[in-house]
Amino acid sequence: MRVNVPDPEYTASPRAGRNFMLALRLAVGFVIVVWAVFVFDQLTGVGLIRYGLIPREGIGLLGLVTTPLLHYNLGHIGSNTLPLLVGGTMMLFLYPNSSLRALPLIWLGSGLLAWIFARSSVHIGASGLIYGLLAFVFVSGVIRRDLRSIGAALVVWFMYGSMIWGVLPAGSGMSWELHASGLVLGVVAALRYRDMDHPPMKRYAWEEEEPHEDELAEPWRDEVHDRWR
Repeated sequence: MRVNVPDPEYTASPRAGRNFMLALRLAVGFVIVVWAVFVFDQLTGVGLIRYGLIPREGIGLLGLVTTPLLHYNLGHIGSNTLPLLVGGTMMLFLYPNSSLRALPLIWLGSGLLAWIFARSSVHIGASGLIYGLLAFVFVSGVIRRDLRSIGAALVVWFMYGSMIWGVLPAGSGMSWELHASGLVLGVVAALRYRDMDHPPMKRYAWEEEEPHEDELAEPWRDEVHDRWR
């Protein structure tokens, strides 16, 4: 299996550094928004949880937008913070153009799938989005096979590989339906946008000096001609 090597002049360039910082700021900004919503709800007692995803009910469709922003308690939002930050930064940095298409699909699509088949309850939390982000980054690394993508996929696997068990029905306090929906759509998006966001690759001298097909064919013709002359 061939592994492509991104051009070091590109990966170490000031532009790449700026792109990483932008991705990090966007991910941090979203995490701040999630925490702001949680703190507001806790301090005011408004009860925003009721605006989460409620399967197969018309009012529950509001949760397609609100679900990733709402969390039950400090433990819930705390467990989602780091993977949201890591997965969001990786996806935005490595796959900026794909992200513009994949993120809305994962955000809204994971909620829609859960709305169709999930248990009758209020489903909230950013975990569906997180599963989609991490699945996208991991599968992209597997199918794209360049060192940056593979490195990101390995980080996801070693840090969050055990989260795969979260897509199985296990207990009433966890929305495994959101997890499974996010994972499925993350995989679908990675496959759908696999041809986007490829960094320039390093080319070796022997690749650039390969003889043209016609140059290889001509000596072969001369040899055959001499043999049968």
